[in-house]
Amino acid sequence: MSQQLGDYLRKGISPQQFIDGMAKNQEALRSWQEKFEWPDADTEYFFESQNNRDDLRCMIIAAEWCGDVVRNVPVVLAAMEKAGIPTEMYIMEQHLELIDQFLVMGGRSIPVVLIVDTGGHLLGKWGPRPKYIQEPMVAFKRDNPDREAPDYQDNLAAARKEIMARYGEGTDYQKLILEELRELLSGV
Repeated sequence: MSQQLGDYLRKGISPQQFIDGMAKNQEALRSWQEKFEWPDADTEYFFESQNNRDDLRCMIIAAEWCGDVVRNVPVVLAAMEKAGIPTEMYIMEQHLELIDQFLVMGGRSIPVVLIVDTGGHLLGKWGPRPKYIQEPMVAFKRDNPDREAPDYQDNLAAARKEIMARYGEGTDYQKLILEELRELLSGV
């Protein structure tokens, strides 16, 4: 990953500015923030142990209308805060040239979490969902290439329903995000 994103560094907004500026879903996002808990001491310690690094930055591409942002960004923010990694938010609609560098299966899917060095070199990325939760969408895109097919919308609805089932009602999915972010940070 040799992408250079230095032109975008320090051009985002703070996570608090993003949350405070939400006209949609602010209450839901805050609710997921309040529900966040570290799954175990080892996971929390890993993120805390990253505080000795001053070479990393986190860029999150997001939008207030997105359900995955509402559920997943609070977990990412908690992890980055614990790790002491400065984080900026980029509202997708204001940064189309940025999101278009990180299309997921040909589409704009958010959140996109980018870990860069202080010069803006991309070191790793995560998103929009944990792999397990993303699997139904991957299968849907693979099996439904024709957007004009008569069953396309029904199959899309079924994939979205399975994604919501995999998220579940509680916070178990948050552990998956932390595991994947831990793996990402361990490799940079």
